[in-house]
Amino acid sequence: MDSMAIIIRDDSYDKILTPLAFAYLQAAEGTVVDILFVNWAVRALTEDGAAAMHIHGEHAKDEAMVREGVAKAGLPTEIMDILKALKSTECVNFYACSLAASIFGVNEDNLINEAEGIIGASWFLNEKASKADHCQYF
Repeated sequence: MDSMAIIIRDDSYDKILTPLAFAYLQAAEGTVVDILFVNWAVRALTEDGAAAMHIHGEHAKDEAMVREGVAKAGLPTEIMDILKALKSTECVNFYACSLAASIFGVNEDNLINEAEGIIGASWFLNEKASKADHCQYF
């Protein structure tokens, strides 16, 4: 696979781990991975938002156990560290959805350096998702 597009909508710690892990696995094989962060997930592209991610709902009580398991698997436990590791592969690109950014307070001033920028969802769908070998939605 040469390219993959991923759309992430949830900012719950446990729910963002899977798409980020898929991105890392594919990037390790040289696949270019473009990720669009929409809805609540756009906050992951800010330092404060990445630091504030926790497990929500029925599994919230298990957060320490999940983070311990992530560490045992040899992965960084903090979302910001995972994003930096992904970016260091030089195969992964992060995009913030412009609508989500305006709703959830993400702008050029608080967007992490690892992000490509704030873009329209239609641009991502037309330029990245429709041209990718594979698309995933989380």
